[in-house]
Amino acid sequence: MAVVKPFRAIRYNPHRIADMQTVVSQPYDRIDEDLQARYYELSPYNIVRIIQGRTLPDDVLDRPGGPNVYSRARAVYQEWLDEGILIREERPAYYAYEQTFTVEGTTYTRLGLIAALELVDFDQGVILPHERTHAGPKEDRLRLLTTLEANTEQIFVLYPDPDNAINNLVRGAISGRDPDIDTVELFESDVRQRVWAIGDPQVVRAIEAEMAPKRGLIIADGHHRYSTALTYRSRQRAAYPNAPADAAFNFVPATLVSMTDPGLVVLPTHREIHSFGRTTPDAILSRAAEHFTVRPAPDLASTLQAVNAHPSGHAFGFYGGPQTGFHVLTLKDGVSIPDLIPGDHSEAWKKLAVSILHRILIAQIAGVPDSGIEDKTMIRYHRDPREAVANVDQGRGEFVFFVSPTRMEQIIAIAGHGEVMPQKSTDFYPKVISGIVMLPVAPVERL
Repeated sequence: MAVVKPFRAIRYNPHRIADMQTVVSQPYDRIDEDLQARYYELSPYNIVRIIQGRTLPDDVLDRPGGPNVYSRARAVYQEWLDEGILIREERPAYYAYEQTFTVEGTTYTRLGLIAALELVDFDQGVILPHERTHAGPKEDRLRLLTTLEANTEQIFVLYPDPDNAINNLVRGAISGRDPDIDTVELFESDVRQRVWAIGDPQVVRAIEAEMAPKRGLIIADGHHRYSTALTYRSRQRAAYPNAPADAAFNFVPATLVSMTDPGLVVLPTHREIHSFGRTTPDAILSRAAEHFTVRPAPDLASTLQAVNAHPSGHAFGFYGGPQTGFHVLTLKDGVSIPDLIPGDHSEAWKKLAVSILHRILIAQIAGVPDSGIEDKTMIRYHRDPREAVANVDQGRGEFVFFVSPTRMEQIIAIAGHGEVMPQKSTDFYPKVISGIVMLPVAPVERL
């Protein structure tokens, strides 16, 4: 069963922070150096100083006391609490989290519920991953979590609710009320972010009851943070074997969104290959012709249109620079995907566009080694395809593959099989921003 609880969050003090836009941010893994600098300039109290602070030349990462980004994050966190920049809620609450945004001319509203979600091992089938994780980010997040003894960001979790019953409960609880937070975040500045605290005991009990029998919840974003929270929980249980079930370290803060929410949007993530140099763009097109129909395209827009129009997602865009130009590679009828992708993955997994892209086009045809993908030394991931094209034109990249978005029914099917997709198979838009709530998880904390 899925267990959710309200919690006494640590939040920014509205009497000290006049404009929430200055303190919220993208999740840590979306923050590069340029965006980090912009957040630093926005406010001395921006959450980036805790979740993704600057490294300094004399940092010693493996020394718990620092100096390092983690010890500075702890100092900043405690300082803000002492100064009243951050405050602790007096009573436990859920939080309604509404995001309104526009994609390709259509306006959507996505409704989430922020709650403390009980951590469950994946093999129990209550909460499932859908993408691969890497060791580096998990080690980084574990150091931060251990140093702070607080979960600073929510993971993003999808739950089955065909009738959107929980959405209806949440909507009823916030109807006619002004939001506690109404802002936009710097990077995704076209997204309106609104938050309401929900503390009514009757509503709290009704939400818990609706969520309790659910299984097959899927992590949309935050796989590394969820895995980190599991590791932290295991260590705390070993250190405090008599701690009760409601110990806060048994939970992780999550934004829960119904799989049938009308505002659920998944975008594609395109792949730029760089620092490779072993296969030319023209050679890739020549090799691809064995299994793909290769057709030139006049520009990026027409390439993307052809890729997105393919009913099974088995059309891919390619750009190899101004001399090679744009092409659309469509898998030929009669090609046996299972024969080209060995291994014990399900047929559904092998037919995913991202699986074909990584296993056939990138690995076999382009010849990019798995190590260069795994450690990200040869690949960049892009939401905006224009950035990838610009990198190739400027000599920073060698070629780009464009892919269609993974569909929600595919995500549910693959996770239900107990499989995980290649990394960056999905880009749920917009991101769940950081700086809304934090969950203290020190050994003494209870929910």
